Amino acid sequence: MAETRTETRLDGTPLRALVVDDEVNIAELVAMALRYEGWTVETAHTGADAVSRAKASDPDVIVLDMMLPDFDGMEVLRRTRAVAPTVPVLFLTARDAVEDRVAGLTAGGDDYVTKPFSLEEVVARLRALVRRAGVAAERTDSTLVVGDLTLDEDSHEVFRAGEPISLTATEFELLRFLMRNPRRVLSKAQILDRVWNYDFGGQANVVELYVSYLRKKIDAGREPMIHTMRGAGYVLKPAG
Repeated sequence: MAETRTETRLDGTPLRALVVDDEVNIAELVAMALRYEGWTVETAHTGADAVSRAKASDPDVIVLDMMLPDFDGMEVLRRTRAVAPTVPVLFLTARDAVEDRVAGLTAGGDDYVTKPFSLEEVVARLRALVRRAGVAAERTDSTLVVGDLTLDEDSHEVFRAGEPISLTATEFELLRFLMRNPRRVLSKAQILDRVWNYDFGGQANVVELYVSYLRKKIDAGREPMIHTMRGAGYVLKPAG
């Protein structure tokens, strides 16, 4: 199996991110999404811990919640920028007021997303930030390959045994998640967290539904690649 080579630092080592949010589940979801991209990730849940970790780990980018239990994201930014003046910062905020967004950017933040957010959007914004900052090397291969199944992350083209397969945007994201974790059993909860918004309120049957859609397109008339592991989740592996 050929694996995609994701963005790295210019020296070839993994990109480093610091994710700061007092809601542990949100911090871990963002961290999980970035680790699947090949990044090294640390998390912090208070402003003081964030500043300490930022100084110790020298991150390439910081994901920073505006509202923290001890002091707010603005103060974390101020203290961090005192020792790392160029580190890009993506603010997470539940606030919808335009003035709050402007305040964050004016204070030196580089971008923001409002909660609830899509993990795909956060990852895309962070990729853009590290590229803009000149700390990331471009990917040299955007193709995932598992058995006779190929997926191009840039063109969104999918082929099985050389035959093109047309997928919706959600089907594509689900397949990409499965192909990035070949032979690994992924639970419905993990799939919901990664493919849909982190606070998605639906039931796990939406995963079953989209897996069935994928099977009709990927496995129909062929030896199956997508397998159900009863009570555990789903796994994609080469046929045969």
